[in-house]
Amino acid sequence: MRAFHEVRNYGSDFMVWNSNYTNISFLAHWHKEIELIYIRSGSARISINNHIFTAYEGDLVICDSGDIHYSDSYEMDNSLDFIIFDPGIISSLYKNTHFIHPLITNKQLKDYDLKEGLDKLIQTVGRELLAKEPYYQDIVKAAIREFWYLLKRKVPRNNSELQSQNRRNNMLYDLQQLLSYMDEHYSDNITLEFAANKMNFSESHFSKVFKKLTGINFVIYLNLIRVEQAANQLQNTSHKITDIALDCGFNNIRNFNRVFKEITGYTPTEFSSLPEPDSYNLTYYRRKSTEQQFVENDSITVIKNKVKEEDSIQRKI
Repeated sequence: MRAFHEVRNYGSDFMVWNSNYTNISFLAHWHKEIELIYIRSGSARISINNHIFTAYEGDLVICDSGDIHYSDSYEMDNSLDFIIFDPGIISSLYKNTHFIHPLITNKQLKDYDLKEGLDKLIQTVGRELLAKEPYYQDIVKAAIREFWYLLKRKVPRNNSELQSQNRRNNMLYDLQQLLSYMDEHYSDNITLEFAANKMNFSESHFSKVFKKLTGINFVIYLNLIRVEQAANQLQNTSHKITDIALDCGFNNIRNFNRVFKEITGYTPTEFSSLPEPDSYNLTYYRRKSTEQQFVENDSITVIKNKVKEEDSIQRKI
């Protein structure tokens, strides 16, 4: 499912990306890159692995490589700066840094004497990636490395809890493997019992862990995968709706019609007749707020929250 394992297109082999968004949330996803999120204004409710918190203006959020993260901030105003980069920029043998908490507050940034360095990093990366003047890649790499090693020098880490970290990392790896399996075998009869067994959890514990890490319960997540596949077939094939439903893991047409409409806002028949089917909102968050849409020309994980029409315009650096 594209909304979970994000593979970003950088446009070149230099894997550094940055942008600014106003009033967004993003679906649960993970990627091999490191992601820095700076709260320029407002607030954002964010979950990273087993940490759920609200970040406020001036705070920095760190998503390490492989971290499962999402933002459920559909009722909040915010302006967020993002810097995403390949861990190889820091070290060819990079291993997760294991900061005590992914949130570094504005006060902590000042106490650690990191505020000025963070401002410099954001300005340097944005300016150099935009202008692409000679040696811009080297300048960007140097800026990222300098700030990252200052983080490691000054921000506490969990080095004393190695055994606990290994258990957490193993759990996250198992969850990533399960989600990859669901992405490939969505047409199979994937039950809650089957998924829980894959992670060696009881069904009740698995349900709690899955919801906490993704923000979505297991059945909704599986239905999102199946509906996404069904929508693709409705757009690009002439297959009968009944055949599409069965091919995408739904055992009867009535259940398929109900789930498809809950997630997309259309029945399969209505959807197949849309003049511009790419305009639909394939997201669980749509049911929380009808004033949301995917951010144009970006990852399917990013959702724009339209609080006011004049405030909903996407801004990029």
